Amino acid sequence: MTDAVDPLMAFLAENPPKDVFELRSVLDGFIEGVNGSLPEIGESIDDVVIQSFDGQDLTVDIHRPKGEGPFPILVYLHGGGWVLGSPKTHRKLGYRFAERGFVVFNVHYRLAPEAPFPAAFDDCETALDWVLENAGEYGGDVSRLALGGDSAGGNLTAAVASQAENRDAIKAALLIYPALDFANMVSSDPEVPNSDFDFVGAMVGSYLGPDQDNLIKDPRVSPIHAAANLPEVLITCGTADGLMADCQALEAVLTECGKSFETDYHQDMPHGFCQLEDFFPQAMESIETMAAFLDRKLSS
Repeated sequence: MTDAVDPLMAFLAENPPKDVFELRSVLDGFIEGVNGSLPEIGESIDDVVIQSFDGQDLTVDIHRPKGEGPFPILVYLHGGGWVLGSPKTHRKLGYRFAERGFVVFNVHYRLAPEAPFPAAFDDCETALDWVLENAGEYGGDVSRLALGGDSAGGNLTAAVASQAENRDAIKAALLIYPALDFANMVSSDPEVPNSDFDFVGAMVGSYLGPDQDNLIKDPRVSPIHAAANLPEVLITCGTADGLMADCQALEAVLTECGKSFETDYHQDMPHGFCQLEDFFPQAMESIETMAAFLDRKLSS
């Protein structure tokens, strides 16, 4: 157990949801609340439409650094259990990378249960293709492109980086407390006081639907089964996070495959800590580590 107070779990304990739609409302409000005091960057171009759908378009928020390009690129896939989140809930994190010299394409993929698997995977692959075709207009250098994401976004990052047709364009990946193996998802269910809501069950059921038993080994769902296809990755996690087991399992698979990777583990940090810089100094330490990793991997 951690001695650190987890503000996200405390908030959920005070505002227990009854279903996935209440969860979306509650958590979106909390996460957007941690996006104040944005760092200075060159500019942000929001809600650029990549593809139109009924209900929710596939869009991207583009955060440009100060100065003249071409800039290295980070395509970012937000977390939220495949059912919530957006570039707005992860705005400050995107700005932090733009502050450090990366042009960030912060992707708003479609969410479940309205758009279950494979919609999110397909949208992220489409977004990657769009960035490769259009990044130059925004000062991006497609020869220096990385993919990154947290939690469900880490899952999608690993899935796209190992499965997408254009995956060879991805020079490095940030896997931030990623969900990598749906067979182990139950063990990552958070213990939230005052709530009997099945967080992980609701997310998995919304994303995979009734066919989940047949999908859990699909590498687009559980990308640990295609880890040999990954580029060089940095795995970030807190030791109090239930997804630490997935990170360690990925380490073992990558080692067995002879793949190069780096890790950045933070003692007692909970799930989502990288967005909670007002609560945890480890958040900024982790962001600095991620930026340095990208600098090394995208230097030429």
